[in-house]
Amino acid sequence: MKNYDLLTIFKPNLDSEEVDKIIAKIEETVVNFGGKVESTDKIGRKKLAYDIQNFRDGFFFSAILSLPADQVAEFRRQLRLNDSILRTMFMEASEKASV
Repeated sequence: MKNYDLLTIFKPNLDSEEVDKIIAKIEETVVNFGGKVESTDKIGRKKLAYDIQNFRDGFFFSAILSLPADQVAEFRRQLRLNDSILRTMFMEASEKASV
């Protein structure tokens, strides 16, 4: 399994309970796909550099997770299907170089 970084921007019209429910659902999806959530970070509400779907700000959430390579495409599809998510950035985590 590889490690991945996930940055998600949720719509700003959601309250904190709804955001927590969506984050729990994302974590549950990772576990159902045979992965593991290493760490999570609720960054909070931030202003966007440009409007996305007529929203000027959003709730940012970051997570480091492990997923089997054959489940990555389906996990990304599940993220795109969620209407509460404005944007996601999902990329393979790089290993830190040792000196």
